[in-house]
Amino acid sequence: MTAVGAVDDFADGSARRVDVDGIPVCVVRLGDEFYAIADTCSHADFSLSDGDVWADTCEIECPKHGATFSLRDGQPQTLPATQPVAVFDVTVRDDLVEVRAR
Repeated sequence: MTAVGAVDDFADGSARRVDVDGIPVCVVRLGDEFYAIADTCSHADFSLSDGDVWADTCEIECPKHGATFSLRDGQPQTLPATQPVAVFDVTVRDDLVEVRAR
């Protein structure tokens, strides 16, 4: 596990790009829950952490073409994306957010 910041470093309902072992990762905080997915859209090679977070459906929208991805499993929810993005394990320990690159 790699510490990527303190809990308070992550604003509720927003995404933040972090680096985990050389891998760009998008970390999203929704209340007390944290999600981590690959930061690159599978459709257009664009940063997902710059996109909008949809808390009600637990998704993030790519700002390039509007494809959305589930934060839970990385599956595309809307076109034009058809391929999933990687999902990473996240834990909170001693007020630190940690991500494991697989």
